[in-house]
Amino acid sequence: MSDWLRLLGYARRYTLILVFSVILMAVVGASQASVAVLIRPVIDRVLQHGAPDVPVPLFTIPLLNYPVFLNDLVPAGIHNEWTMVAFAIVTVFAAKGLADYLANYFISRAGFSATTDLRNAVFSKVLGHGAAFFESNTTGRVMSSVMNDIDKIQVAVSTMLVDFLRQLFMAVFLLLVVMQTNWKLALFSLTVLPIVLIPTARMGRRIRRTSRHTQENVGELNQILQETISGHTVVHAFGAEAYEMGRFQAAARRLLKTNLRYVLQQALASPLIEICGALTIVALLTFARSEIKTGGMTAGQFMSFLTAMLMLYEPVKRLTGIHNIFQQAIGASQKVFEYLDHADDIQDRPGAVRLEGFSRALRFEDISFRYPSTENYQLRGINLEVRTGEVVALVGPSGAGKTTLANLVPRFHDVFSGAVTLDGRDIRDFTLASLREKIGIVAQDTFLFNDTIANNIAYGRSDIELSKVRDAARHALADEFIERLPGRYSTLIGERGVRLSGGQRQRLAIARAMLKNAPILILDEATSHLDTESEMLVQRALANLMVDRTVIVIAHRISTIRRANRIVVLDNGRIAETGTHDELIKHGGIYQRLHELQFMTVASGIDL
Repeated sequence: MSDWLRLLGYARRYTLILVFSVILMAVVGASQASVAVLIRPVIDRVLQHGAPDVPVPLFTIPLLNYPVFLNDLVPAGIHNEWTMVAFAIVTVFAAKGLADYLANYFISRAGFSATTDLRNAVFSKVLGHGAAFFESNTTGRVMSSVMNDIDKIQVAVSTMLVDFLRQLFMAVFLLLVVMQTNWKLALFSLTVLPIVLIPTARMGRRIRRTSRHTQENVGELNQILQETISGHTVVHAFGAEAYEMGRFQAAARRLLKTNLRYVLQQALASPLIEICGALTIVALLTFARSEIKTGGMTAGQFMSFLTAMLMLYEPVKRLTGIHNIFQQAIGASQKVFEYLDHADDIQDRPGAVRLEGFSRALRFEDISFRYPSTENYQLRGINLEVRTGEVVALVGPSGAGKTTLANLVPRFHDVFSGAVTLDGRDIRDFTLASLREKIGIVAQDTFLFNDTIANNIAYGRSDIELSKVRDAARHALADEFIERLPGRYSTLIGERGVRLSGGQRQRLAIARAMLKNAPILILDEATSHLDTESEMLVQRALANLMVDRTVIVIAHRISTIRRANRIVVLDNGRIAETGTHDELIKHGGIYQRLHELQFMTVASGIDL
């Protein structure tokens, strides 16, 4: 119930629309019940010859004990019995149709709007999560929650909510009709309800569990699909099409079994109600036969009662089905709420201030760090100062902690102990947005969006003039190849920039960083995947980008960092050596061995 109330909380903005819709649905329910009520005068007065001329009340308003007669429902000028009945029937159906139409629209509008707000809230929350969240949650599962889980919720709070209110009010008003017609007969008939409701509640709990398993299977299927499509070149290169097809089919079979289990559980409700309904009708006919013979009730009263009972059968049947769909939606909502409730470690401290700039140094002060999922430290006791305008290179064997150390600056992760400071102040004292605003990054794996070249360079800044985009591209040496493209800066580059070469993608990334114009720059293996010609162009572009900036360079090619002001050698998460290129070569340590290894591989024609 708490999950369902939380879902309805997203509809709080649309309370007035929902209240109006509930009133309209009450009109629909009352109109439906009125059809059963109007059966009585049709049989007892219109179709029966010699019927007494004494008016008989159609029903009595509960609590007020006020009887309502047929002539109360029609204009004063109509006196013919059949005309009154005909007018009442037409009026009832017209009112029902109009109210149903308006209620359907307004409830659906509120439901769709509320789930759109929920989807936006989930996406905003996911967007704000740090690296640790994405390391522990697969892309396919997150996508499944944002799309499929919320789609199930949307069905429940829009389409199914409309049907729920419609059937609920129909059931309530029809129940009033049968109770007023013959309350003893009504109580006898309703004794079968527990036989239906108790198994339905149990089935609902099973359906909720099955729904959770369904969403997990859908997430697994999405993950396989996403990985296979993104890594299609690797799949083809290794001839792994049959292997990936096998993975996909196995996941699809698991989803099929879960879906069939849901269908079996859902389908049990209908035959149960059918059997109970048939037994009730047989018992009613047996009882009514003797009542009519003894004058306990008229044929019209019984037909009105029976019509109401038969009409009541459909809402009860529908409500059990709707209950199961609501259970499915609640099962889907649990993962959505899990994402919403996830407390991210990377967030603004209370009282965090805006970072306006820095003038002295970026410092790593006795830094130790390990990932939450591991017990081993990736960094231990790191003390390093990067002065304003200085270029500091990080080198070392794979797994030494170079990228991990650089990722602490924009707070992709937070330190386990120690502090990263700017001008002596902990970077956690600044707002995340203002901190990251001052940092530009060019990574090894450049991520470009399936958009135009101009929008990729000006990513996230729709107000930037095209002339500034061109200037950034020119300084990044990208303008030359862009001008040769058919659409120039309006050219769509495909998913992840697939229509461009590696060097072109890197130069677009440099142009993006150039346009951001951040005072701190992180270059993480920015030339590692390039051929010699592309590397030369990118190196020239990087030289333009590094002017008047504080730069941290991560590279395994000695040629790309030998002109750095300082080179810091990391090994096993610690700083092993520090100095210029010439100083470290003379020192004869790890850096000198890396230099010799690369010199030997280049001399032998092997490009690392």
